[in-house]
Amino acid sequence: MSKRDFKRYTVTSALPYANGPLHIGHLAGCYIPSDIYVRYLRSLGKDVVYIGGSDEHGVAITIKAKKEGVSAQEIVDRYHGIMKASFEEFGISFDHYSRTSSPVHHQTASEFFKDLYDQGEFLEQTTEQYYDEEAGQFLADRYIEGTCPKCGHEGAYGDQCEKCGSSLSPTELINPKSKLSGNSPVLKETKHWFLDLGKYAGFLRKWILEEHQQDWKNNVLGQCRSWLETGDGLQARSMTRDMDWGVPVPVEGAEGKVLYVWFDAPIGYISSTKEWAAEKGVEWEPYWKDEDTKLVHFIGKDNIVFHCIIFPAILKTHGDYVLPDNVPANEFLNLEGEKISTSRNWAVWLHEYLKEFPGKQDVLRYVLTANAPEAKDNDFTWKDYQGRNNSELVAIYGNFVNRAVVLTHKYFDGIVPERAGLSAYDQEVLEGLAAYPDKIAASIEKFRFREALGLVMDFARMGNKYLADTEPWKSIKEDKDRTGTVLNIALNIAANLGVVSAPFLPFTAQKLADMLGTAGVNWTEAGNSEILKGGETIGKATLLFEKVEDSVVEQQVNKLLETKKQNEAANTPVEPVKDTIAFDDFTKMDLRVVTVLEAEKMKKSKKLLKLVVDTGLGKRTVLSGISEYYKPEDLIGKQVTMLINLAPRKMMGIESEGMILMAEDKDGSLRLMMPNGPAAPGSAIN
Repeated sequence: MSKRDFKRYTVTSALPYANGPLHIGHLAGCYIPSDIYVRYLRSLGKDVVYIGGSDEHGVAITIKAKKEGVSAQEIVDRYHGIMKASFEEFGISFDHYSRTSSPVHHQTASEFFKDLYDQGEFLEQTTEQYYDEEAGQFLADRYIEGTCPKCGHEGAYGDQCEKCGSSLSPTELINPKSKLSGNSPVLKETKHWFLDLGKYAGFLRKWILEEHQQDWKNNVLGQCRSWLETGDGLQARSMTRDMDWGVPVPVEGAEGKVLYVWFDAPIGYISSTKEWAAEKGVEWEPYWKDEDTKLVHFIGKDNIVFHCIIFPAILKTHGDYVLPDNVPANEFLNLEGEKISTSRNWAVWLHEYLKEFPGKQDVLRYVLTANAPEAKDNDFTWKDYQGRNNSELVAIYGNFVNRAVVLTHKYFDGIVPERAGLSAYDQEVLEGLAAYPDKIAASIEKFRFREALGLVMDFARMGNKYLADTEPWKSIKEDKDRTGTVLNIALNIAANLGVVSAPFLPFTAQKLADMLGTAGVNWTEAGNSEILKGGETIGKATLLFEKVEDSVVEQQVNKLLETKKQNEAANTPVEPVKDTIAFDDFTKMDLRVVTVLEAEKMKKSKKLLKLVVDTGLGKRTVLSGISEYYKPEDLIGKQVTMLINLAPRKMMGIESEGMILMAEDKDGSLRLMMPNGPAAPGSAIN
């Protein structure tokens, strides 16, 4: 089916939850792959609309709002703005980026539900669902956590176990707990509307396992097969929830209920297309209802069931819409050997990357594509980021282009030289030039973006090798015509390289096009060995990439190590309470505010500082184990808390006359106990 020619393309990428910023896992999962595909289609002159938007409903939003003590609207407004700006700066080239809280979306989702309701497609059932008595509300799936009955994972949600991927219902969880109060919920009757997925089993098996057996990715087919071929796979699934945030259920008797986020969210692709079409002054329906439209959903593996089972069942039931031609889902990206976790801040956040690495969008695009989790989970490391930038982008792509342009300016004043005659080697290289675009295109059309990018770099390697083999810096001394031929061919390799790398490295490709004067050349001209003709003038060479230094990598690794340290500290149990003492025991301690007059490090000790303090009753010498946390010069003049009636103790030949009080954090670090404001030395602490 996917090999036929289509009149137009509708391409979507998963709507990110508006409850946090974007990270590299999101980018590698679906946004970079979809952007590559769309940029390629546009370069071919195809009629394509690329749709995105923020998923602003669902429990993840309300949980975040309750945690911060703000409204759900404040949460989605904040993160929709952050994500939209990050996508734009990073170069994800959506034709329209919407949000599911928009009026157009609420109307579209409501109409969808009402159409199916009027057709009698929903089962109206009163069932027992979990209710938090303390919070006074029914618990949507993600407000419930418990132990997965399939794999034993203790943090499974009420609708899905993210560890084993099993779809669950809340009542299947072992030892369920409410995320609102932490209490065990009770079962209480409530009415909801269910879509009977079993009704579509025959259609789904034929459509997925027969019609798309050859062209869908194995990981997608495998997960679909596990749903379609097991007895409990296609159960009736509720399309409504007891919540006050979302699209209200548009039928009588549904007060206080909203549409299930996975009914609502995919319809966001359609409502976003409607908004785009209205802005452009075109019809939206052909992009969703014409059989000559190719619909492609880019998602992560955790969304496969919704895009391949539930949403197609809804579209099929509605009857007017095309079904997705492909759903190229990626697996997960890990970070430095650990699963990315937003709750643990274990992530490389896109908005932070854009601030810390200005102008280096294409480096991250390159690394995440070259190491994309297309068939299995993969790992991002900062050393790999550095290595790929320095040894591939700088040393191969950038080096080739720079040499070709610099030598042209050096020997021919920036004017593209004419070809004087072709050697057998020249002919071989020109044949390679002509072949690479089709090879790269074939991989892109199969959604093998890692493979396609590898071919782009092989193309750059061919250019590098051609210059190294022909040595124009030597031939110029004896045969200027030969040098001219070599540089003409090298420049045309560079021009073609810019065209075929544009979907992957759009910012770099634009710089290269500006340098060579080839802006506007697209994929339909790729493989042409005369994009640049003799006599044309090219611009001066500018560096396309810069080396990433060790210090930069070290800084990013240390940032993650600090995050890990904080996470470990947060999970470290607080020291238990010591044995109870009598009040009289406490009153025996004489705690005073003292002022540090002198401070110096103790020789042969890593921890001890020697302090001379003013106690208000005279000066005292105290040894304190804080050298790892405080510099001596920073302590002079500071006021600290001291136990002044502690029996003197001799250490390293010096008598310490008291104890400076400190607080020990869960990570083991020490902090001095200081008064909030100035106090007279000797002031008692009661």
